[in-house]
Amino acid sequence: KCGQSSVPAPFKLSVRFRAALVLTPLRGDEIVICRDERPIAMLTPIAQKIASYEDLVSLAEEGRKNVPPGTSSDHSDFYDECGLPK
Repeated sequence: KCGQSSVPAPFKLSVRFRAALVLTPLRGDEIVICRDERPIAMLTPIAQKIASYEDLVSLAEEGRKNVPPGTSSDHSDFYDECGLPK
């Protein structure tokens, strides 16, 4: 259940309070915003999956299987002797 607030809407938030609104979801907590004791919005963290270094290396190795032998990332054939595109 939402608590009562004496703050009229709309209102300005202090810098400290705004920082708390941002940092709290970053910690994994949720913030429920209420009006007339009813929830109207929720701030939640966005789930992010961060792959491990080993996962990245295995993905690169898998992709490398489809590249013909002798292939490189050298693209000098696209540029002239001054380094400008041909």
